[in-house]
Amino acid sequence: MEMVSSEPPALFFPVSLKVPESTRHFRLRTLLFQFLRHAFADVAMIGSDQFVYWDPTNPRACLAPDAFVRFGNPNEDFDSWKAWERGVPQVAVEIISDSDASEASWEVKFERYQRLGVSELVWFDYHQPEHPLRIWDFVGDELLERRLLEPWAKSQHLGGFWLPVETATGDLSLRLSRDERGLLLFPTPEEYHAEQQRIEAEGRRIAEQALARETEARRLETEAHRLETEAHRLETEARRAAELRVAELEAELRRRS
Repeated sequence: MEMVSSEPPALFFPVSLKVPESTRHFRLRTLLFQFLRHAFADVAMIGSDQFVYWDPTNPRACLAPDAFVRFGNPNEDFDSWKAWERGVPQVAVEIISDSDASEASWEVKFERYQRLGVSELVWFDYHQPEHPLRIWDFVGDELLERRLLEPWAKSQHLGGFWLPVETATGDLSLRLSRDERGLLLFPTPEEYHAEQQRIEAEGRRIAEQALARETEARRLETEAHRLETEAHRLETEARRAAELRVAELEAELRRRS
């Protein structure tokens, strides 16, 4: 008699799904992931567009944030994120694409974020340059939207300020800055290395200027010493000439007398 297993089949949690993405959305998402990983990889796990699951009994209960951060462990590679294994991300970011633009689409996604229980939800819509930024905080058992009176918003977990910044290509991007004005942006690796090179070049320029000033100072010191020696020589010659003239006059007086 054939035995039939009573165990339910194992659930399959996909790690990827082909979803169209515009090149602009890809650029903005990549920029976001790069500066978050550069800033927090030593202390946090950072994801971008991976599936985030929160219900171990339902593979359809998932999201794919454009970026998310979970503090507690250094960053490492992963295929998908299971909240019951790794914990709920503290921060999630959504860059609004054309497919998210409708209110109904966002309501569905927002409800999922609320079920996930993310602490800080960041909404960035480059289609709306006047008001591109919205923030929700998890309070009690729901996400509550902040009232933003400024174009920036403080992150409760990342030690900086979210704000829209125009890129060199003219894109309106979401950045994190140590100050409200965006003067101290958290850099991408490329920006960090460029800044290091600029600092090194500036250091070399200052060192070269210092060396040139030192060389000029030595030249002036040498010239001053030469002039002092020349003045001493002329003074000696003048004194000798005066002494010689006095001697000549005395000799002339003696001759006449």
